[in-house]
Formats: sequence, structure tokens, C-alpha cells
Amino acid sequence: MKYIIFILLSIIGVLLYSKDDKQQNNDTYMTDKEQILQTYKDMYSFMVSKDTASFSKLMTDDFVLIHMTGLRQNKETYLRCIADGTLNYYSATHENLNVSIDKDKAILTGRSRVTATVFGGGKHTWQLQLKFWYVKKEGVWLQYQSQASTY
Repeated sequence: MKYIIFILLSIIGVLLYSKDDKQQNNDTYMTDKEQILQTYKDMYSFMVSKDTASFSKLMTDDFVLIHMTGLRQNKETYLRCIADGTLNYYSATHENLNVSIDKDKAILTGRSRVTATVFGGGKHTWQLQLKFWYVKKEGVWLQYQSQASTY
């Protein structure tokens, strides 16, 4: 009798665990669009906190940022400028985010009010538009190019 109760309790435990596991996976599942939008929001959070290690994981190794002045920075230079304070970001409020996806490529255009001190200038709030080009590698959306402008 004890053996039968043990087996029944084990089966119930497995069923409950499987149900909870499936529910958790459904709760944490994000669509491609949601993943891309999350990378944009995470990017600003990492820029403000100067968490360049986490920010680096959002980009391909050959990432390029094109500033509104036309200056081009590769991933290494861009992250170094954030880390050393050449680019200081204080806050970002997102106003409009648009995503278009075509298979394993995507474009996000984000409009945000960004407060920053850049290249030795004074602290200022810009209406900054960033256009990002993404590629999906091994199930992860990565930024490979960005172009900044104002709106």
C-alpha cells in the first residue's frame, strides 16, 4: 500500500511540475518584436548605468554607430566612450518605438528624450531618434548598426 501511495504521489508531483514548467515558459515567452523592443529599453538602462559588459551582449562584434554628426564608432570605441564618460547618459524617456521584421533581419526606429553630456559639452536633453538594424543569430536579436538623428 505504501508503495502505491508513493507511486501516485510521484506521478502527481511530475504532473504538477510539468504544468508549472509549461506555464512559466508561456509567461516568459516573448515574441520577436517584444525581444527587439526589450533590447532597446535595456540598451538605455545599460548606457545610464555604464554597464558596458551587458550592453556589449546586445551587439554584434562588428557593430557600428553613426552619430548625428556623421562620426562612426565601432563597438569597442563606443563602449569605451560610455565607460570613460566621454558619453554620459542620465535618462531616457521613450516616446515612439516602431519595429519591422523580415525573417532574421529587423529595423527598430526609436524616438526618445535622452538627457546626456557628450564629447565634453553640457548636460542637455535631446529628442533623439535612433534607427537600429538587427540580425537574429542563434535565436537572439543583435544590433549590428545604429544611426542617430534628432526629431
